[in-house]
Amino acid sequence: MLEGAFVRLEPLNAERHAQTLFEAAIAPGADDRFRYLAEVPPADFEELHQWSTRAAANSDPLFFAVVDKRTGRAEGRQSFMRIDAGNGVIEIGHIMWGPAIARTRIATEALFLFADYAFGLGYRRFEWKCNDLNLPSKRAAERFGFKFEGLFRQHMVVKGLNRDTAWFSIIDRDWPRLRAGYENWLRPENFDSSGTQLTKLTLQP
Repeated sequence: MLEGAFVRLEPLNAERHAQTLFEAAIAPGADDRFRYLAEVPPADFEELHQWSTRAAANSDPLFFAVVDKRTGRAEGRQSFMRIDAGNGVIEIGHIMWGPAIARTRIATEALFLFADYAFGLGYRRFEWKCNDLNLPSKRAAERFGFKFEGLFRQHMVVKGLNRDTAWFSIIDRDWPRLRAGYENWLRPENFDSSGTQLTKLTLQP
């Protein structure tokens, strides 16, 4: 379990997390939220419960529920994946942040906790990859301090469609500077009573 000021990342557990994850998954905007994921929005709770059971049994990808500490609800999920301890490389992926946490301090802290944990374990490289058509994901990577490294053309076929993959990374020598920026932005006094930021997160890769 990884715990921050606003979010708790818990190893995914279908019995504990499936109900609120289902509600987050099917909330308004589901088609857009799942457009670039490997799955489609779940048709019903049982489908999400079965997916959660299978996902929780994996070690790579290694899934976590993103739990809003204020409400105790699992409002999203994310995973460590393509874990290469020998070369010190790890990726964050399979991100589904529901509307209650997307573009909030909760999602930002969830990313921060993953990166900080990975670098704390001695990993040298933390990766973010996405469909090149996924402009919100590319903007998020840049906001989070990832450096764009290039485009892998015709890298995958997802849902029957070609995927050109944009690659981003943070490496260990960049992390102390980026970490300080995250910690400064995540200070409770940087948010008003509604949780709205007072100053923007500004990180240069």
